[in-house]
Amino acid sequence: MLRKIEDCISSFLVAALSFLPLLFKLLQNVFHVLVPDSGVLLVHVVFLYACFAGLITWLAGRHISLASLSQKLPSRAQAVLSGICTFEVCAFIVTALVNSFCQACNPDNFTASAIGIPVKLFFLILPLCYVGILYAVMRGAVCSTGKLTAAILGLLFGICMASGPITGIAYYLTGAETVPVFTSLNAAWLSVSTRAALPLILLVVATAFMGVPLFIVIGMVSYIAFSYSGGYVDVLPLETYRILTDKSVAAIPLFTIAGYILAKGSAGKRFIAVFNALFGWFKGGTVVAAVIVLAFFTTFTGVSGVTILALGPLLSLVLTGGGYTQEKAESLITSCGSLGLMFPPSVAIIMYATTNYFSVDAIELFKGAIIPGLLLTISMIVMGIVYDKRTVLPAFSAKAVAVAAKDCVWELLLPFCICGGFFSGFFDLFETAAFAVVYTCFVSVVVRRDFTLKRAVRVIGESVPVAGGVLFILGAASGLSYYMLDANIPGTFTYVITQYVTNKYVFLILMNLLLLFVGCLMDMYSAILIVSPLLLPIAESFGISAVQAGVIFLLNLSIGFLTPPVGMDLFIATYTFKRPIGQVIRGVLPFLLVQLAVLLLVTYLPWISL
Repeated sequence: MLRKIEDCISSFLVAALSFLPLLFKLLQNVFHVLVPDSGVLLVHVVFLYACFAGLITWLAGRHISLASLSQKLPSRAQAVLSGICTFEVCAFIVTALVNSFCQACNPDNFTASAIGIPVKLFFLILPLCYVGILYAVMRGAVCSTGKLTAAILGLLFGICMASGPITGIAYYLTGAETVPVFTSLNAAWLSVSTRAALPLILLVVATAFMGVPLFIVIGMVSYIAFSYSGGYVDVLPLETYRILTDKSVAAIPLFTIAGYILAKGSAGKRFIAVFNALFGWFKGGTVVAAVIVLAFFTTFTGVSGVTILALGPLLSLVLTGGGYTQEKAESLITSCGSLGLMFPPSVAIIMYATTNYFSVDAIELFKGAIIPGLLLTISMIVMGIVYDKRTVLPAFSAKAVAVAAKDCVWELLLPFCICGGFFSGFFDLFETAAFAVVYTCFVSVVVRRDFTLKRAVRVIGESVPVAGGVLFILGAASGLSYYMLDANIPGTFTYVITQYVTNKYVFLILMNLLLLFVGCLMDMYSAILIVSPLLLPIAESFGISAVQAGVIFLLNLSIGFLTPPVGMDLFIATYTFKRPIGQVIRGVLPFLLVQLAVLLLVTYLPWISL
């Protein structure tokens, strides 16, 4: 019953996000009717979706985290680490809950309204979301004595950390200037965070390797950092609200949903049929088909793992049917899982441009990433051709191409409609993403009848955790990004680096090594928010254009998904293809080396991205 309610709410919010921007555009452009506060309403529907998606993602246990190293430890050690993780989760959720509620109580915040609805009511969904997460954590901890103790201690520690916002709530609601107990606790917490900020941050970062979700780790680091700088923790929920009401960010879940719907329907089979008919008659032709399909779907989902999970088994059958060994087929699919992140309408590019909007424009970055993306794609095709050992090849059939293309015409029109609508200026980014969802739903439900309406609601519900994990990380990372800018860390970092590194090419090597390491350990979106503001000023100080720096940054992170020992796609391939991690790593190494060679070309030949 609860699952059905979740699916219905998800579908309602997705429908609102998809239809409202197109409806407002129709009213304005065709009927010349301007809806007051339409923009404010849209971004707050996005905020509602983000909060709800974050809660659903938690309930589904799907929040993004690094692979847990505790699984290989003895059971007693695992129990201790599990208790530490539960303690940290409870402490952070309490601080986030209290802090966000404090900002909701502040009469100076959220004074606007959307079509008569106070914005403050929308913001209150955030603390309610934290209440739901905290309830789920405590309910899970009740079953284990050790976890319950850790959870209660985490609650108490979280209350101490949040004693400043608790005092703020008392002031806003009752006018009390101080609450002695919480004032004393706040002074104690600020003293601890000032003296032991670095050990606390290192301890929190270490828990990322124990399986604590990344948004918790990043949020906890941000809270400690702001406490260290004087207790200005009120910035954190405000920054979460700011990033989650950004129209560019709103495009991320919509493109993800569109790609997920396509992957769950028959679109994958139709695309494979088209490209197999076009290219399957020559050596390596099935590889061309598989690589293009993988790139296309990853472009829309924005998360390479979704593509591997959804299409991996199907493409594996296609490649093995074309003469590949099972291992080579799965290695190729794993290696191509993130190719689409370099092509429009890649949400990674959107996020990078949104984060660094003073330096780079999204359209310029889209243009700059096309040739590097093509080089990466072509290199994978060439590798696939080298491994193709077929001696008997089917004859080319124009009739088969025509039949397959006719059968796939609706799906083939989608990228042209999206790119044409966006690059012509007819749609903005949010409207483009909304159109993608409406179009894919129409094709899947009405034209192809892949899903009944009931099944479509279920598929949209399944897509929520994919987007929810990313959105909550963005909310947490925006606070840390704000702290670094406020503390002038990019300026300090630039000064220190330029004191010791004076050669542009040495800097580029170091930047690539750093980003490959970051790509292993951090999801792409939090890396964009946290790391790109640090590196971009340094790159520009060496005369590297913002577009080239952005392309190098994104290319590194996409390759980082594949980089041992903890590249995300390696673990997803292990799960999808039921292979040991060591075997997966050995299989992808030749492809990884070729991708690194492409990275070096893009790094040292600026004209490729300019």
